[in-house]
Amino acid sequence: MDLGIAGRWALVCAASKGLGLGCARALAREGVNVVIVARGAEALHTAATELRALPGAAQVVTVAADITTAEGRQAALAACPQVDILINNAGGPPPGDFRDWEREQWLAALEANMLTPIELIRATVDAMAARGYGRVVNITSSSVKAPIDILGLSNGARSGLTGFVAGIARSQLARNVTLNNLLPGAFDTDRLRGTLEASARRQQQPLDEVAARRRAAIPAGRFGLADEFGAACAFLCSVHAGYITGQNLLIDGGAYPGTF
Repeated sequence: MDLGIAGRWALVCAASKGLGLGCARALAREGVNVVIVARGAEALHTAATELRALPGAAQVVTVAADITTAEGRQAALAACPQVDILINNAGGPPPGDFRDWEREQWLAALEANMLTPIELIRATVDAMAARGYGRVVNITSSSVKAPIDILGLSNGARSGLTGFVAGIARSQLARNVTLNNLLPGAFDTDRLRGTLEASARRQQQPLDEVAARRRAAIPAGRFGLADEFGAACAFLCSVHAGYITGQNLLIDGGAYPGTF
């Protein structure tokens, strides 16, 4: 399927590895010009080299910056001639017990996982509407749908972003601008490994056993792959997804057992 987005410009946050890189990879394969942002310059360079080697890849621009800061956002936006596609993503806050978190930990989580995406949406959505095309995809978490006890910081901050997006998504659709959220379950990423390690320490059990139980609880019988996630992201960014907005798409291998 031709997604109809070749030649568009995409700003992809936290794209040096994991799900962000999966999204950047899928977009690059479609001929989208991608600006990838991450804090680590070395990992970013490695990612860019991979993306440029993909069949059909167009321009790949790197910005080594912290997207959760005003300076980082300014640098990222300046590097992108126009933002037709915005993929909001940032590393999740650490797991733990809510009793141990002080105000500064909560503010950091809100800054990274709620306020930064809102700032980037605010900076780009009107220009998208003026051009008659725009796609915003926020990478949140399955914890928005089914909260995870040790991820309270993430549960709270990402749920706030979800509510914000629900409030504005419909107002942009008539001008062909959509805003949607992708909710990843257990994907084989550094983030998942960190969460499993925290669970293993808390339960005082071997990491391999904790990971095996987590896999066994997923109907698919495995953890997800970044490229699977990226493919879903690319479709939401396509011309074929113009009738989809304000949605929370859960991608978790069937782990969530509910009807809604």
